[in-house]
Amino acid sequence: MSKTIIMAFAAASMLTLAACNKQAAPAGNGIAAAASADAINGTWKADINSVKFDQKPDELLLKDGQYSCSTCVPPVKVAADGAFHPVSGSKYYDSFAAKIVDDHTVTTTSKRGDAVVGENTRTISADGKTLTGSFTDSSTPNAPPVKGNYTETRVGEAPAGAHIVSGSWMPSKVNQVSDEGLTVTYRVDGDTLHMSSPAGQSYDAKLDGSDAPIKGDVGGTVASVKKVGDNSYEETDKRDGKVINVATFTVGADGKMQVSSHSNLDGSTTTYTAEKQ
Repeated sequence: MSKTIIMAFAAASMLTLAACNKQAAPAGNGIAAAASADAINGTWKADINSVKFDQKPDELLLKDGQYSCSTCVPPVKVAADGAFHPVSGSKYYDSFAAKIVDDHTVTTTSKRGDAVVGENTRTISADGKTLTGSFTDSSTPNAPPVKGNYTETRVGEAPAGAHIVSGSWMPSKVNQVSDEGLTVTYRVDGDTLHMSSPAGQSYDAKLDGSDAPIKGDVGGTVASVKKVGDNSYEETDKRDGKVINVATFTVGADGKMQVSSHSNLDGSTTTYTAEKQ
């Protein structure tokens, strides 16, 4: 499951699954301003039952004492000995550990400095066709962790001699995410949208498309927000000057917010519905 649903939901949308395979999105949120101050002001909660994925399968390989995830952003390859090994390419973690628990279970853990920022346990069903993952995302300093679990379905077999966690896995369902990863509060003040999340992120973005820092995001991600149609808005997230995620969101006549979040990091798109609380 990519951080795309969680934190992928592509680039850190309302579903913050940072401790899943990709662990690469920022800690912001993919939903921004709605039709008017009255429409957007308040707290919104994502409906995990509405989540749909459009992405390539996750590719895992655990063989000959090595664990790798070629579809992670950035790709990861370390010895599966339970020890932390230096990795590069991510601003969210700099060391990674993979451990074989048993014939059907593998754990991975990421650290930034001495702090654990992501933990994931993957368990494969007896028939080898279903992966159940549970995660904890502690990537935002001084904020409660986001926890949850998800299901993936096998679409590619494990190579001969490899651990059963190996192969191609397609995300199929988000089973549970703690409220910290599902809720976000917005307030419009003149030409500025204020966003805050119990997961520890916030921004104050002008509605003219100019960049605003996402506070609480250790990767230095910035967000810009602009109106693109009636009751429809677009948030663009950038890191190091490069666009990493674009999310569009529209508030309908039923008062629900329809969200589509596209990650430029891996080409995935996640859609879901959020409701005002």
